[in-house]
Amino acid sequence: MATYGRKSTAENVTEGLDLSGKTAVVTGVNSGIGQETMRVLALRGAHVIGTARTLDKATQACSAVDGETTPLACELTDKTSVRGCAAAIREMGHSIDLLIANAGIMMVPKLEQADGIELQFATNHLGHFLLVNLLKDRVEAANMGRIVVVSSSGHRQASAIAFDNLSGEHGYSALRAYSQSKLANVLFTRLLAKRLSNGVTANALHPGIIQTNLGRHINPFLKMLLAPFFFPFSKTVAQGAATQVYVATRPELEGVTGKYFSECKEEQASAAAQDDDAAARLWDVSVELTGLGSSS
Repeated sequence: MATYGRKSTAENVTEGLDLSGKTAVVTGVNSGIGQETMRVLALRGAHVIGTARTLDKATQACSAVDGETTPLACELTDKTSVRGCAAAIREMGHSIDLLIANAGIMMVPKLEQADGIELQFATNHLGHFLLVNLLKDRVEAANMGRIVVVSSSGHRQASAIAFDNLSGEHGYSALRAYSQSKLANVLFTRLLAKRLSNGVTANALHPGIIQTNLGRHINPFLKMLLAPFFFPFSKTVAQGAATQVYVATRPELEGVTGKYFSECKEEQASAAAQDDDAAARLWDVSVELTGLGSSS
């Protein structure tokens, strides 16, 4: 059996796999590792439903890759948009074999909000929380479906979820807010894994340090100062997409759930990310903030 690591690409980890007949949903396909994930899944035969903030962006991204793709708009900070996207997917009538929550924003320099919630938390966690829950029965309808949530090693910088400051109004730090949203990703995935049925798995991951537009909000001067420290560890986009594609497709991961991956292998998440009480509280708060409904 092949082994994969930091230098593996999404094409490497899917070599020899036939995903024909499978349906994948990938958020944030308009650039970076989301676009590469869509490209490789489509290359291997999957029908990829690719979402972006606008239909134009999704359409441009889908038209740029070979294979079967369907573009949809999904603005993760807009609950109406998320619900509309989920409804459109459901209307297609497909079960969902792979659901990859990839989209995200990073290091927004000044406090911005969506419906009174700090923007990174709203985008990276709440939008995906709502979308995944609206579609999880379609994943459960598939044969051994998989849900993959893109987090970050940045989750280790957050010691807890600041439930009393989800608005960001009582002290805002771009890095702290980003780290908190990534911690929320892991906590959500941990509890989601326990709530799924029919063999569906849910796992979170760190894709690596990648030069994409995810870091577009970071101060250019700060980027220049940090570049010598991060450049030796950075990955190409093809390498950055590898871990999420690995977790979503590799046969040997069938039944593996509630885990955290990095460099195409399982890794221990932070202690804060293994706090089941925090995960349960986060779930309840997220239900309330998204209007999901207690029955979901």
